[in-house]
Amino acid sequence: MANQRNQNQRRSSRDPRRSSSQSNRRRSNSRRRPAKRSGFDLSRLIASLAPKAEFKPDTQESGLLKMLHLTQVQRDKLLKWGLYIALVVVLSMIQDVIMSQITIFGATTDLAVCAILLITVIEGIDSGSLFVLIASCLFYFSGSSPGPMSVGLMTVLGIGACLFRQMYWHRNRGSIVLCAGLALMLYELGNFVVGISTGLTRWDRMGMFITTGLLSIAVMIPLYSLINRIGQIGGNTWKE
Repeated sequence: MANQRNQNQRRSSRDPRRSSSQSNRRRSNSRRRPAKRSGFDLSRLIASLAPKAEFKPDTQESGLLKMLHLTQVQRDKLLKWGLYIALVVVLSMIQDVIMSQITIFGATTDLAVCAILLITVIEGIDSGSLFVLIASCLFYFSGSSPGPMSVGLMTVLGIGACLFRQMYWHRNRGSIVLCAGLALMLYELGNFVVGISTGLTRWDRMGMFITTGLLSIAVMIPLYSLINRIGQIGGNTWKE
C-alpha cells in the first residue's frame, strides 16, 4: 500500500500539466452551467391571470367602403333597399310602356302599387310605414299616379294593412298577399270614389276599377317570391 501511494505521488509530481488541465476543465464547466432559478416567476403569473381581449379589431378595408365606415349589416340593408327601389322603378316602367297597351275588359294592372304595398306589408309597421310614405310621394311626382290623393290613400291603406296583419294573422305568404291585396282593392275603389266626386269618371266604369284590382292581386302572387327573396338580405330584423 505504501508503495502504491509513493508511485501515485511520483506520477502527479512528474505530470503537473495533466493535473492543471483537469482543474481548468472543472472551472470552465462550472462557469458554463447556468444557475438554477429558485421560486416562481411573478410576471408570468400576472400575464396568465390578465383578461384576454373578447373582440377582435375590424379588418382593414380600402376604397369607398372605408370612407363610408359601413359595417356588414349596414351594407346588407343598403343593398336591400336599393334593390327595392330599383324593382319599383322597373315595374313602373313596365307598366307605362308595356302593360298600358294591354287591356283585359278595359282594365290593366297597377304594378308599381303592387310592389309598394307588398314591400310595406313584408317590412312591417316600423320600416314599412316610412317606406310607403316616401314611395307614394315619389309615385305621385313620377306622373303615373291618378292624382295627389294617391299619396294619402296609399299611405293610410299600407299602414292599415301592416297593423291588421300583425294584430290578427301570423307572418306567412298567404296573410301578406291577402292583406296587401285587400289594401290594393281599397286603393282602386278609393280612386273610383275620388273620380266620381270630382267628375273625372262615371258610375259605369266601376267594373273597370274592380277588374284592375283583381288583376293586380293576381300579379302579387308571383311578385311576392321576388320581393321576399330581396327582403331576406341581411337576415330578418322584424319583431312581432
